[in-house]
Amino acid sequence: MINFHYEIPFNLDNEKQVSDWISETILSENLKEGEINYIFCSDDYLHKINVEFLNHDTLTDIISFDYSAGKELHGDIYVSVDRVKENAETFATEFTNEMARVIIHGILHFCGYKDKSEDEEKAMRSKEDFYLAKRS
Repeated sequence: MINFHYEIPFNLDNEKQVSDWISETILSENLKEGEINYIFCSDDYLHKINVEFLNHDTLTDIISFDYSAGKELHGDIYVSVDRVKENAETFATEFTNEMARVIIHGILHFCGYKDKSEDEEKAMRSKEDFYLAKRS
Protein backbone atom coordinates (compact mmCIF):
# COMPACT_ATOMS: atom_id res chain seq x y z
CA MET A 1 0.00 0.00 0.00
CA ILE A 2 1.30 3.42 -0.98
CA ASN A 3 0.48 6.15 1.56
CA PHE A 4 0.98 9.89 1.25
CA HIS A 5 1.47 12.10 4.32
CA TYR A 6 1.89 15.86 4.44
CA GLU A 7 3.84 17.76 7.09
CA ILE A 8 3.36 21.06 5.26
CA PRO A 9 0.54 22.70 3.29
CA PHE A 10 1.09 20.70 0.09
CA ASN A 11 -0.87 17.95 -1.62
CA LEU A 12 -0.29 15.87 -4.70
CA ASP A 13 -3.07 16.63 -7.16
CA ASN A 14 -3.26 13.08 -8.45
CA GLU A 15 -2.52 10.69 -5.58
CA LYS A 16 -4.31 7.73 -7.22
CA GLN A 17 -2.37 8.08 -10.50
CA VAL A 18 0.94 8.48 -8.67
CA SER A 19 0.19 5.49 -6.44
CA ASP A 20 -0.72 3.33 -9.46
CA TRP A 21 2.47 4.42 -11.25
CA ILE A 22 4.62 3.50 -8.22
CA SER A 23 2.83 0.15 -7.93
CA GLU A 24 3.44 -0.60 -11.63
CA THR A 25 7.12 0.30 -11.21
CA ILE A 26 7.47 -2.13 -8.31
CA LEU A 27 5.81 -4.92 -10.32
CA SER A 28 8.02 -4.16 -13.34
CA GLU A 29 11.04 -4.70 -11.10
CA ASN A 30 9.63 -8.13 -10.12
CA LEU A 31 9.09 -7.05 -6.54
CA LYS A 32 6.06 -6.92 -4.24
CA GLU A 33 4.45 -3.85 -2.77
CA GLY A 34 4.34 -3.67 1.00
CA GLU A 35 3.68 -0.59 3.09
CA ILE A 36 5.40 2.46 1.60
CA ASN A 37 4.97 5.91 3.10
CA TYR A 38 5.82 9.13 1.30
CA ILE A 39 6.16 12.05 3.69
CA PHE A 40 6.20 15.49 2.05
CA CYS A 41 7.90 18.08 4.22
CA SER A 42 9.98 21.27 4.35
CA ASP A 43 13.74 21.73 4.11
CA ASP A 44 13.92 22.29 7.88
CA TYR A 45 12.01 19.10 8.64
CA LEU A 46 14.18 16.97 6.35
CA HIS A 47 17.39 18.67 7.47
CA LYS A 48 16.65 17.64 11.06
CA ILE A 49 16.17 14.03 9.96
CA ASN A 50 19.38 14.19 7.91
CA VAL A 51 21.38 15.42 10.91
CA GLU A 52 19.74 13.17 13.51
CA PHE A 53 19.72 9.87 11.64
CA LEU A 54 22.45 10.19 9.01
CA ASN A 55 24.85 12.72 10.59
CA HIS A 56 24.72 14.82 7.41
CA ASP A 57 24.44 18.55 8.02
CA THR A 58 23.16 19.30 4.52
CA LEU A 59 19.95 19.96 2.70
CA THR A 60 18.64 17.20 0.47
CA ASP A 61 15.55 16.55 -1.62
CA ILE A 62 14.93 12.98 -0.45
CA ILE A 63 15.81 10.54 2.31
CA SER A 64 14.59 6.96 2.22
CA PHE A 65 14.45 4.46 5.05
CA ASP A 66 14.20 0.98 3.61
CA TYR A 67 12.51 -1.67 5.78
CA SER A 68 11.99 -4.16 2.96
CA ALA A 69 11.77 -7.86 3.70
CA GLY A 70 13.04 -9.98 0.85
CA LYS A 71 11.18 -9.06 -2.31
CA GLU A 72 8.44 -7.15 -0.45
CA LEU A 73 9.13 -3.42 -0.31
CA HIS A 74 8.45 -1.46 2.87
CA GLY A 75 9.76 1.91 3.95
CA ASP A 76 9.46 5.63 4.49
CA ILE A 77 10.44 8.17 1.86
CA TYR A 78 10.79 11.79 3.00
CA VAL A 79 10.63 14.43 0.28
CA SER A 80 11.50 18.11 0.78
CA VAL A 81 9.05 20.07 -1.35
CA ASP A 82 11.31 23.13 -0.91
CA ARG A 83 14.28 21.27 -2.46
CA VAL A 84 12.16 19.89 -5.30
CA LYS A 85 10.95 23.43 -6.13
CA GLU A 86 14.50 24.77 -6.13
CA ASN A 87 15.79 21.83 -8.18
CA ALA A 88 13.04 22.38 -10.77
CA GLU A 89 14.24 25.97 -11.17
CA THR A 90 17.91 24.94 -11.25
CA PHE A 91 17.32 22.25 -13.89
CA ALA A 92 14.77 24.36 -15.82
CA THR A 93 12.01 21.76 -15.58
CA GLU A 94 8.42 21.80 -14.41
CA PHE A 95 7.87 21.26 -10.69
CA THR A 96 5.57 18.29 -11.37
CA ASN A 97 8.27 16.62 -13.49
CA GLU A 98 10.93 17.11 -10.84
CA MET A 99 8.56 15.85 -8.13
CA ALA A 100 7.85 12.74 -10.20
CA ARG A 101 11.59 12.13 -10.63
CA VAL A 102 12.19 12.37 -6.89
CA ILE A 103 9.20 10.15 -6.10
CA ILE A 104 10.39 7.39 -8.44
CA HIS A 105 14.01 7.86 -7.30
CA GLY A 106 12.95 6.90 -3.78
CA ILE A 107 11.20 3.73 -4.86
CA LEU A 108 14.12 2.77 -7.11
CA HIS A 109 16.37 2.83 -4.03
CA PHE A 110 14.02 0.27 -2.44
CA CYS A 111 14.29 -1.76 -5.67
CA GLY A 112 18.04 -1.98 -5.13
CA TYR A 113 19.39 0.85 -7.28
CA LYS A 114 22.15 2.97 -5.77
CA ASP A 115 23.65 6.31 -6.77
CA LYS A 116 26.91 6.61 -4.87
CA SER A 117 29.30 6.01 -7.78
CA GLU A 118 29.22 7.60 -11.22
CA ASP A 119 28.18 4.31 -12.85
CA GLU A 120 25.45 3.72 -10.26
CA GLU A 121 24.18 7.26 -10.77
CA LYS A 122 24.01 6.74 -14.56
CA ALA A 123 22.05 3.50 -14.07
CA MET A 124 19.70 5.25 -11.63
CA ARG A 125 19.09 8.15 -14.06
CA SER A 126 18.41 5.68 -16.85
CA LYS A 127 15.81 3.85 -14.73
CA GLU A 128 14.25 7.15 -13.64
CA ASP A 129 13.91 8.21 -17.28
CA PHE A 130 12.47 4.81 -18.21
CA TYR A 131 9.75 4.97 -15.54
CA LEU A 132 9.09 8.69 -16.02
CA ALA A 133 8.21 7.90 -19.64
CA LYS A 134 5.64 5.39 -18.38
CA ARG A 135 3.69 7.70 -16.10
CA SER A 136 0.24 8.76 -17.19
